[in-house]
Amino acid sequence: MLYPFMTLGDGTELVHSEAYIENEKEVVRVEIERPREGGFDSAVIFLPEYTWSEVQGFSPEEIENYQEIIESLAHIIIRMAREGGFENASGF
Repeated sequence: MLYPFMTLGDGTELVHSEAYIENEKEVVRVEIERPREGGFDSAVIFLPEYTWSEVQGFSPEEIENYQEIIESLAHIIIRMAREGGFENASGF
């Protein structure tokens, strides 16, 4: 299941998975999707390692910008992932 996290001014959406264990480490999948004519640009980043995959349509500069945004919010995203999204999180 993916949980909505943030919609940026240009319509780009960030959603995240629940926290899960992979190779004995906690992981959260964050998906980024931006509408464009005829479809979407998209990318996936895995926290807390900040590993990118499935990048389609974003320039390296845009990915660098999203990296900065996600780094500044990672602690919140991970907390939301542990608690089942904004609707279930305490203290927000």
